[in-house]
Amino acid sequence: MGLFDFIKGQFIEVIEWTDVRTDRIIYRFPVQGNEIKMGAKLTVRESQVAIFVNEGQIADVFEAGMYTLETENLPILTKLKSWPYGFNSPFKAEVYFVNTKQFLDQKWGTTNPIMMRDPDFGVIRLRGFGTFAYKVSDPVQFMKDVTGTNSFGDTEVITPQLKKQVISSLADLIGESQIPALDLAMNYDELGEGAKDKLKGKFDQYGLTITDLTIENLSLPQEVEAAMDKRSSMGALGDMNKYMQYQTAEAIRDAAQNEGGGFASMGAGMGAGMGVGQAMAGAMGQMNQQQGQQPQQGGGQAQPATMACPSCQAQIRVGAKFCPECGASTGPKMKPCVKCGEEIKESAKFCSHCGTAQNTEKHCSDCGATMKAGAKFCPECGAKAGE
Repeated sequence: MGLFDFIKGQFIEVIEWTDVRTDRIIYRFPVQGNEIKMGAKLTVRESQVAIFVNEGQIADVFEAGMYTLETENLPILTKLKSWPYGFNSPFKAEVYFVNTKQFLDQKWGTTNPIMMRDPDFGVIRLRGFGTFAYKVSDPVQFMKDVTGTNSFGDTEVITPQLKKQVISSLADLIGESQIPALDLAMNYDELGEGAKDKLKGKFDQYGLTITDLTIENLSLPQEVEAAMDKRSSMGALGDMNKYMQYQTAEAIRDAAQNEGGGFASMGAGMGAGMGVGQAMAGAMGQMNQQQGQQPQQGGGQAQPATMACPSCQAQIRVGAKFCPECGASTGPKMKPCVKCGEEIKESAKFCSHCGTAQNTEKHCSDCGATMKAGAKFCPECGAKAGE
C-alpha cells in the first residue's frame, strides 16, 4: 500500500448507518483513528438522527436528509474548534446515529400479583400481561441520560426499566379506578389510555414517548375463577328448591334401580325419600300459605273452609266438633264392639280394644238362619248360639 493510499484511507468521505437490526436504538459510526474529510457526505435516513460529539460534548444534530459537511452546516462544531471562516481541513469527531422509529411489541407482565379490593370478592390478586410501544422523541436527551457515548445500544438497555414503569402505573390506575374484577375486561382500552397518560411524564425524562399500551389480559387466581364458575352454574340452575326436588327424585330412582345395593341402597333410598318428603312438604306449605293469604275477589278477607253436617247437611266450619244448627256431633259414628262392648267407629271391621271381627256373620245350628256377629240367641228359633 502506497503512502497516498494510506493517507486516503484515514479520511472518511461517506457517513451513513445501514444497519437493518430492528432492536438497535443508537449506533456510533466507526471513526476512531480516522478523520472526517471536510466536504464528506452525510446520509441520514428516515427515522434516524445523526449527532456529532466533539471531545465528549454534543455539537451538531442532523435530521433525515443528505448533507455535505462544511463549516456552514457545522456551526456548533466550528465554534468549538475555533475554526476560521472557510477552513477546509479534515477534522475529528464522533458521530452517533439514533433510531427514532417506533419499537413495537414490547412485552410487559406482572412479576408479582397486583393486590386490590373488590366489591364482589373482597381482597383479590390480579395478574396481567400485554404489550407497549415507544420511540425516541428527544435524541439528545436520550443520549445524555440513557446511552451516553457507548458504541451501540439495543432496546434491552432501557426496556426493562420501562416495563417496571408500565406495571407500576397500571397497578396504581386499576386501584384508583375501583372497577369490579368482573368488569375489567370491558375497560381494557380505557385503562390502556389512562396508563399512557400516567406514563407520559416518566417516559419524557428519558427523551422517549410511549405510543401505545395494550392490555391483553387481567386474570384472577385459579381459586377465585373456580368460585366464579360455581356462581355461574348456580345462576344457570334457576330455582334451587326445584333443583333440589329434582335431584332428590333422581336419587330415589337410582337407588331403586340398584338391585345389589342391599341395606346401603335401602338407606340411600330412605334418606332420599325423606328429602323429597321434606321438600314437598315445604313446597305444599308455602303454596297453602300463599293461597290462604290471597283475598277473595271484591277485596274481602279469605273465608275459612267448610263442610256439610253429617246429620242436617248444614254448612259448618271444617274442624268443628258439633253442628251449630242441630247440635249433632260431627265426629265419626260410633258403635259398641260385638264382644267387649267398647265404643268403636261404626265403619271399623275390628275392635281396637279386643281385636274381634265386627261384621262376621254366622248361622244358627238348628234352623240355619243368619245371625249377627255376637248374637247369643237365634232370632228365628230362639236356640242359643253355639249350641
